[in-house]
Amino acid sequence: MTNMDGCTIDVEFGGHKVPVLAGGYYDRFRSNPDLDAIARDPAAGNIDFFRRIPKQKIESRIGPVWAPNFYYRSSSVQLLMSAPVSRLKAILPEPLEPLRACPGYGLVALTFFSYAVCDNDPYDEASIAIVIRRPGACGPHALELAAAIRRRSFHAHVLALPVTTEIARVRGVECYQLPKWLAGISVTIGAEVRAATQAPDGTPDLTLRAPAPDFVDVPSQSHMGANTMIHQIDGRWHRTTVRSNTLSFAQRMLPRDVTLSRHGGPMSDLLGGLGVARPLRLDVVRDAQLVLNMPEPFTMPGSG
Repeated sequence: MTNMDGCTIDVEFGGHKVPVLAGGYYDRFRSNPDLDAIARDPAAGNIDFFRRIPKQKIESRIGPVWAPNFYYRSSSVQLLMSAPVSRLKAILPEPLEPLRACPGYGLVALTFFSYAVCDNDPYDEASIAIVIRRPGACGPHALELAAAIRRRSFHAHVLALPVTTEIARVRGVECYQLPKWLAGISVTIGAEVRAATQAPDGTPDLTLRAPAPDFVDVPSQSHMGANTMIHQIDGRWHRTTVRSNTLSFAQRMLPRDVTLSRHGGPMSDLLGGLGVARPLRLDVVRDAQLVLNMPEPFTMPGSG
């Protein structure tokens, strides 16, 4: 399953043969792009943000890879929902702890991404993640949540991460040990916001619809954020940071006109098992640049 147009060729990645777009970014640059060449691509837009971030060849569990990964043009739709802390604790590996939004309730983020221009060629992705306390944090949950909102910096544990291309799946599974599988995903941001995922057999899984919000356009590097995934690789804790340079976005609190339909696929079943309740916030990003770092091992506070 792929969202790429045109011919593909097979390349070797992590011991796997994976199809990539012939003449695309991965075929040409193998994740170590010539930024001057990228800058000449009208689809990439202004890439000055990336010029100050050096690429390095880093050892990974599948051998040396170039990192971080650059996403030159991306968009996303995120629905933040409340869920009972008891359900979230039951699925989180210890010692991870849900960040409480109010007594008895934590936060679950459902996010749909569309990566129009990136080092691994275009693909779409969906995510279900639990917002967690920063490892080692103490003090009131409300203060930690307020600080995370102010800094636009959250910690999360990802439970599901389907993607639309094989190279995105293989890279995510082999390098990050993230729960990735192939699925049909679509994201449309126009007069109406629409996003959908399919189950692996092609049947509908989740669909989201909402009226288009009013967007705010901001200068590059004026609305930065950094979210961190906490997960295990080969039984050892790692953190993976995603830095964002948001250029056009909208946000609505307690949205009442968002329709999220569950059709019985794995993502629907997961949301049902988490007991998600009312939507608390809708975030729609029309244009953003992202930097995905490689996982870094760390010692979980209190583990030794």
